[in-house]
Parts: sequence; structure tokens; C-alpha cells
Amino acid sequence: MTSAVYPPNNLPGYEGIGAGGGGYLPPPMPLEPVAPPQPGTTPEEWSIPSLSEDVARDAFKSFASSHCCYSKAPATDGVITNMEPFNTFRYRLETFTESRSTEWASKPHEGEPVDFYTQPAPRPWEVQATPPNFFTDHKEEIRVPYTSSIQDCNMCRASGALPCDECHGSGDKDCRACNGAGMSDTGNCHHCNGTGKEKCKVCNGRRTKKCPTCKGKRQLLTFIKVKVEWVNHVEDHVVEQNSGLKIKDLRLVSGKELIKNNQYLLYPLFGFPYPAISEASERMVKEHQSMYSQTSRILQQRQRVELIPITKVNYKWKGDTHVYYVYGKENQVSADNYPATCCCVVQ
Repeated sequence: MTSAVYPPNNLPGYEGIGAGGGGYLPPPMPLEPVAPPQPGTTPEEWSIPSLSEDVARDAFKSFASSHCCYSKAPATDGVITNMEPFNTFRYRLETFTESRSTEWASKPHEGEPVDFYTQPAPRPWEVQATPPNFFTDHKEEIRVPYTSSIQDCNMCRASGALPCDECHGSGDKDCRACNGAGMSDTGNCHHCNGTGKEKCKVCNGRRTKKCPTCKGKRQLLTFIKVKVEWVNHVEDHVVEQNSGLKIKDLRLVSGKELIKNNQYLLYPLFGFPYPAISEASERMVKEHQSMYSQTSRILQQRQRVELIPITKVNYKWKGDTHVYYVYGKENQVSADNYPATCCCVVQ
């Protein structure tokens, strides 16, 4: 049994909508010609200062200290024999979109005026919605004006109440002291005065509970709501580097920002001095603009290029050669084969 019966739907822009929703709605075409994307700026400075041995050693010590099962000896006593930079580029594209879907909804009627058909309802993409700051995920549900009407609650048949689940509508339950027998070892049960029953504590003996759908109001206000979702779609491309460091390690670190620009629709970074970045930019911008414009409206795009510092550090400890990596502006460390670990036992 459904809780609300929705009125016949022949509202322009909402055809075919049901209780389960009408799916994502393609955005309308812009009323004015869209300005073509504009080329971005080019960086002036490409270099990153080399990592010093002191910084590399301090980063390694911090790394060892952060692991309870790692001995600090390799970081403290190890001797650095070679440091080699493998700085690499990361291209990041963000596409900030707005999508809309519609569905019928209802709430307990609390005296609100109904406005169904008093004026033409705005179409889904005409409903006013205030977006958050660019590149910030957010969701919002908005009642569509001129779509509300009053319906009897089907869940309780407009009575405002349902039988109590605990006592099945009887108002009482078996006495918990005598388990419904009415007797104790000494005679009549004193808890229930020999009746074998006690008042239901859930409904207080009323036999019913307030209808959870209409909250006892007996009627529902039904209306169409627009569900607006703003999503920032982020995609990275890291230029392959042969240091041995895994690309996934670079996801949470930052680098030196060489290029950053945003506008409604971006222009790929053609002519970037490193072809791998230009190719990734052209491919990703084209894919984003094609993919996300099908079911959503692109509000803004942003692209940036970072030069991420990566230093491969070779060191000796107890006569053996080992490797660790220092990467990102945060001087994060990766040392997959740390030479002095122990088994931790939690008591």
C-alpha cells in the first residue's frame, strides 16, 4: 500500500515522472552563443631546487618514527650514497557540473496552501537554485512551485493512526511477572491482579500509534521536487617517470604549481613544452566536455599543471644498499623494503 496517490501528471517538463523519480534531465541549450575557450598562460619558471641530504635524512627519520614496528636505526645510522631527482609533471582537470532529476514527494499536510495549477509550473531547469562555490560538491532538494495538492494518507486510510505493532492493537500484553497465567506461587499475581494482562507500554493502552507517514495529520501535501546535485569531477594524469615510485603514492601530495586557470569551457594546453601533458590535456578536456554535457550542465572547468619533486635516495646500512623515495612538497617518504621491522603484538 502506498502512502500517497499522486495526481495525474501532464505538467510540461515533468511528463512520465513517477514516485521513483524521472531520472536525470538533460540541460537546455544555452540561449546565447557560448564564447569559445581561451588559451591559458604558460609558466615562467620550471625548476625545483634539489633536495639536500639533511632534508632527505630528516624526512626518513620522521617516516621511521611514524611506524611503531620500524627500528629507527636505518634512518639514523644509514649512510646516503646517492641522490637522484626524478621530478615529474601532473596534469589535473576538474569539471564542475550541475545535474537535476525530478520525482513526486509528500509530507504531512500542516496547513500549507495548495497551488497546483494556479500558475504554470516552472520547468525543471527553470527552478531557481543557488549553486555553492565552484568545485564544491553539494546536494539540494527544492519543491517545485505550483505543483502541490492535498491527498488523503493511504497508509492509515486518513485516520491518522495505525494499530500498535507491539500489542497488535489490543492495548495490553501478557503480564511479564506471571507470563500471562494470572497466578503466582502464593495465589493471584499481584502485578496484574490476576488478569494475566498488563497495559502496553508502547501505546499506553490506546491500541494505536500515530501514523508515521502523515504524523497523525490524516492528509499529505504532495508535490514535485527537483533534486539538484553539484559535483566536481577530478581526473589526474601523471607523466610516467622511471624512478620506481608508484604513481598512486603521488595522489595525496602537492607540487610546484606551474599553470592554473579556470573558465566556463577550457582550452587544452596546446604547445606545452612537454608533449605528454599537451596530449593528456587535449584528450581529457574533450572527454569531459563530451561526457558531462550529456546529463548535466558544465558550470566551470579548471586545469593545473604541477611539477612534483621526486628524489630517489640510495643508502647503505649494515653493509647492504637500500632505497627510499622523498616526494611532494610535503617531503613524504616511500620505503617498501624497509630493512628493520619487527612484529607488533597488541596486548
